[in-house]
Amino acid sequence: MTDTAGLADLDFTAVTPQEFARIVKSLSTKEMKEIVQDAELRVRILREVFARMESRFRPENAGRTSAVIRWKVGADGDCVFETAIEQGVCTVTEGRSEATPKVTLVLGDTEFLNLVSGNANPITLFFSRRLKVVGDLTLAARLTHYFDIPKA
Repeated sequence: MTDTAGLADLDFTAVTPQEFARIVKSLSTKEMKEIVQDAELRVRILREVFARMESRFRPENAGRTSAVIRWKVGADGDCVFETAIEQGVCTVTEGRSEATPKVTLVLGDTEFLNLVSGNANPITLFFSRRLKVVGDLTLAARLTHYFDIPKA
């Protein structure tokens, strides 16, 4: 499914993480850019991805981690979500809170979708400057172990 019009009609809540990873992998760069230019579709996809983070969280890997991770997604970092990890629980909120994040991750829409669908390597994104990390680099490096990331 690479038809962007078809994506607009897709019920993302009914798509498994593995199916989502396959969909993202099948999209060309041009198709990805078309998707994120549709503001309503972009926000719908981002909200669904972040909503799933709580259920994809692996508390056994996070140990005693206590942190707020701020995600700034988009060319201007205009879409902000936060994931808070505390006492083995992950909660997600949309928007910027008053909390001081331990780490802030800044990346474009395409990079974010590829990252959370297992179609991009965070280290490669970081060293190619398509992922900016502000704050605790060690925590940022561990995040992929804290979540069950699907593979296409």
